[in-house]
Amino acid sequence: MRIFLCGDVMVGRGIDQALPHPCNPEIHESYLHSAIDYLRLAERANGPLTLPLDPSYIWGAALEELGRMRPDARIVNLETSITRSEDFLPKGINYRVSPENAPCLAAAAIDCCTVANNHVLDWGRAGLIDTLTTLDALGIRHAEAGGDDAAAAHPAAVSCGPDNRVLVLSAACASAGVPHSWAAARNRPGVNLLPGLSEDIASALAEHIARKRRKGDDVVVSIHWGSNWGHAMPEDQRRFAHALIDRAGVSIVHGHSSHHPRAIEVHNDRLILYGCGDFINDYEGIAGYEDYRGDLTVMYFPEVDPADGRLTGLDMKPLQIRRLRLNQPQPADVNWLAQTLDRESRKLGTRIARADHGLRLGR
Repeated sequence: MRIFLCGDVMVGRGIDQALPHPCNPEIHESYLHSAIDYLRLAERANGPLTLPLDPSYIWGAALEELGRMRPDARIVNLETSITRSEDFLPKGINYRVSPENAPCLAAAAIDCCTVANNHVLDWGRAGLIDTLTTLDALGIRHAEAGGDDAAAAHPAAVSCGPDNRVLVLSAACASAGVPHSWAAARNRPGVNLLPGLSEDIASALAEHIARKRRKGDDVVVSIHWGSNWGHAMPEDQRRFAHALIDRAGVSIVHGHSSHHPRAIEVHNDRLILYGCGDFINDYEGIAGYEDYRGDLTVMYFPEVDPADGRLTGLDMKPLQIRRLRLNQPQPADVNWLAQTLDRESRKLGTRIARADHGLRLGR
């Protein structure tokens, strides 16, 4: 069974303005006051765009790669509210894309969006409900947020044949900037917010997984956690990921929030992606943190044995964000990313090597 995973898909703000049916461009940041300005920054950095963009445009070279790899399930972290709500939270940065522009997600045939993150309630609880309603209308499953705590803790299931499913559980952590007030509660919409990464919380999540899974399920736990920049690996994240694998038989821990790809680990033949990096964003032309190469992003294609959920292979395709789309990078950029991921992953006992079409697990 082959799965496509990636990091944060951020189709709001400048990208929303470039698509055919944008929201009101007014934003509430100290840096800029119109989402159109982010579109102009991208054009200033890498050249003018012919507007409006086709909904499939932003995926660029990723569409060819998805066609080549033909994954059984396509899972992304949607870090944008789908709404025209004006009920913004004064938190500094607020992402939204209009419901009319949301078909850009369907353009890549996405099966499931994880939405437990620090931007899905940027435009209030009405914006969250709009997001879930729009994804439902597009036929895209979502995990884990909802109209109350029970709905927010309900996983998504992607069928991969008559006898197998990928069961997707999603959770957010305060360490990724998720306000405690965003936690779903009885009669209160919100996200599945973990109160911490302790052994007790890992045990409780393992019990929850056991109640939800059925025979033939391979489990992906998608977690929005940690800082935006840096390669340091918090020990509590490692312990928590290991506990989910050892206690719940999770096949993949899908970590995100970092703006660049972070180390990869294989623990007991199960995959841990600690930080997948941004996948689609409107950051072109913004200075800072260039050493981390946030313009380079990765498509992850793990293969698992559907009989027991163990990892049988991992292919990775590096891409580069330019002109608000995903492009083929230069060989030197792929080499840099391979060396960086290998250096950081070696610290966790994992090797990353070059391959014909990108990167793979090394030996």
